Amino acid sequence: MDLDYTANEPKMEKDYSESVKGLLPEVEQLASNGQLRQALEKLHGLEKKTRAAADLWSTTQLLERMVEVCGAAKEWVMLEQEVAAMAKKHGQLKQAITKMVQKAMTYVDETPDERSRIDLIEALRTVTEGKIHVEVERARLTRMRVAIYEHNGQIKEACDTLQEIQVETYGSMERREKTDFILEQMRLCLAKRDYIRMAIISHKINPKYFEHEDTEDLKLRFYELMIQYDVHEENYLEVCRHYNQVYTTKSIKDDVNKWPAVLQNIILYLVLSPFDNEQSDMLHRFKQDHNLEKLELCAQLVKSFTTMELTRWPAMENIYGPEFRTTDVFSAQTEDGNKRWMALRDRVIEHNVRVIAKYYSRATITRLTELLDLAADDVEAFLSKAVVAGTIYARIDRPSGVVSFSKPRDGEEQLNGWASDVGKLLGLVEKTTHLISKEEIVNKIARAI
Repeated sequence: MDLDYTANEPKMEKDYSESVKGLLPEVEQLASNGQLRQALEKLHGLEKKTRAAADLWSTTQLLERMVEVCGAAKEWVMLEQEVAAMAKKHGQLKQAITKMVQKAMTYVDETPDERSRIDLIEALRTVTEGKIHVEVERARLTRMRVAIYEHNGQIKEACDTLQEIQVETYGSMERREKTDFILEQMRLCLAKRDYIRMAIISHKINPKYFEHEDTEDLKLRFYELMIQYDVHEENYLEVCRHYNQVYTTKSIKDDVNKWPAVLQNIILYLVLSPFDNEQSDMLHRFKQDHNLEKLELCAQLVKSFTTMELTRWPAMENIYGPEFRTTDVFSAQTEDGNKRWMALRDRVIEHNVRVIAKYYSRATITRLTELLDLAADDVEAFLSKAVVAGTIYARIDRPSGVVSFSKPRDGEEQLNGWASDVGKLLGLVEKTTHLISKEEIVNKIARAI
């Protein structure tokens, strides 16, 4: 914690601005003549007086000039020493330290080699460590250091170094810069394959922030990283949600060269997701999207999964394989692509199982093997999986080789069914009685006439 040790000390009320203005030309002359030490000594002498008098403007001018003198002379070691020494001075003004560090940061890119750059960055990071008034500068210096680590292929060191900075707690940093910093932390965690920490860091960003103007670039970066994470975790429904956020972004929606690929990925990952109410609801909503009509194969695929009809896998493989196997989702050249293609086959079979359970009350295992294009053992496996997931009801009678899809009703349900049937019967009796009475009255009237 940075304490102000001079808070209770009396200070002289004196303005040294004229003295500073008179000294600076002399310092520049000494520095241009190569007399760097003499120039710094003159600055030190006046800095001590301005600091004691709490003259912020004068102290800031002197500290910045010290940095400029060392930077112009390319004396990087001396620059590091001057910044460290001035920051440690008793009663040094916080605003002056901030300005000095900011001025020193401008010379980072002027260093002649990587070693000098690293030394200067580390020296400035040491000066800013634990000081709230230079927390933003420390964060920016850390990103410079991380960039060097990454350039040298040291991904682990880069990731660990960047995670030391908790920008979400910084009150002086703008929200956009905070978000950009957190996105960089997420990216490096993915590069390091630290998926758990990446998921934790992602919760530091509130997606509602992306509703503000001028945040589309950050929004697209965020969801691109989240897509990579959830694809790795095989959370395909989450991947679909992320792509949907990208799809609804104005810059994507208005670009005819971008939205078709995004919409196609939405559909492919949606059909890859395990069946549940949310997945089914999203399928039906995207079925109503007019843009889907422009993607013929995707529209056919959605129709196959939203229509309660059997869809044979061999036929689907012939229809969709030639095009979809060239996409990143189902690429035939990658292990993950082949794995997802087989997952699509499983989703097709699960869909067929639900269709059979809807239209059949009983079926033999032999008949199911024909309908599902599977071996008997595989049929049992898919039936068991669907039953456990709660999407169908089924009971297998192995000795007889029969599967029952009719769910038996318990006593309460049976009684409720009977009560309903009795109610319907009484309604029919009452209606019949009323019609008979009506007919009798009509006949009496006819005879009377």
